[in-house]
Amino acid sequence: MLIREAVADDWPRIWPFWHRIVAAAETYAWDPDTSEEAARALWMGPGKRVYVAEDGFGAVVGSAYVTPNYGGPAAGIANAAFMVDPGQGGRGIGRALAEHVLTAARAAGFRAMVFNAVVETNPAVRLWTSLGFTVLGTVPDAFEHPRDGLVGLHVMYRAL
Repeated sequence: MLIREAVADDWPRIWPFWHRIVAAAETYAWDPDTSEEAARALWMGPGKRVYVAEDGFGAVVGSAYVTPNYGGPAAGIANAAFMVDPGQGGRGIGRALAEHVLTAARAAGFRAMVFNAVVETNPAVRLWTSLGFTVLGTVPDAFEHPRDGLVGLHVMYRAL
């Protein structure tokens, strides 16, 4: 698997799984009806370093970005988001992207990373805790999960 910085031409290969994941409304607090144009701005907008994971055949199977979570004196705290094509799960792509982004964030001078809204039922919570993230708190009943009803949103943190 190759992880590299994304280029504009990667978006058409990210959009199909981005749309599928967000439309499922199970793991992201973004509008399931987000248009492709708005999605591109959310994922690849200014200030974000975007990465893609390619399989051995050159297919984009995942993507992630890192960006400052705050501005001004708190700009040393990063935020990131990760998506793996649902048809490619269980192959270590999410972990590889996470490790890559953590290394890139540290190299860029970020002191820590925070996730603002991790759906507590998201299987990725296990991945984040295995990589040293802790749950700072949970906003109860903040997310309307299509199967589980109202569930909490974790705020997760890790020093870099």
